[in-house]
Amino acid sequence: MPHKLKKLRKRRGKRYMGYGQVGQHRKSGQRGGKGKAGGRKHFWIRTVKYEPDRYKKTGFLPRGGKDSEVTINVGELEDLAMKVLSDYGIKGGNQLDLTALGINKVLGRGKINVPLNVKVSSVTMSAQEKIEEAGGSILES
Repeated sequence: MPHKLKKLRKRRGKRYMGYGQVGQHRKSGQRGGKGKAGGRKHFWIRTVKYEPDRYKKTGFLPRGGKDSEVTINVGELEDLAMKVLSDYGIKGGNQLDLTALGINKVLGRGKINVPLNVKVSSVTMSAQEKIEEAGGSILES
C-alpha cells in the first residue's frame, strides 16, 4: 500500500485540506513571490545562472574624461625606431616622427644608446637630457 496518498483523496469537503489557514496554499506565496521577486534573496541561484548582469554597475565617465595624452618612454624609442625606420635609418640619424604615429609626449624612463632626431609635441626634461646625451635632438612640432 502506498504510504503517501493525495490530499484530495480524503478530506473531501474540508476547507483547508491540511495546509492550515486558507492563504497558506493560494496565490504567489506558495511559489516564493511573483515574477522576479526574491532575485537577491531566495532565488539568488537563478539570478547568478540566468541573469549574471542584472545587478552589474554601469555608469558614465566623469566630465573631464580620461587623459587623452599618448606617451612613450625613452627606453622604448630604440625599438620603435627599428620598426619604423630601418637599421640603416637609425645609423644614418634619420628623423623619427612621433606625432605622425599618434604619440604626444616622451617620458624619461629607460636608456637610449642610439642618436635619434625625435619630432614630438612635448618632452620631459629627463627625456630631453637622455636623448641629447646619446647624440640626438628634439624637434618640437
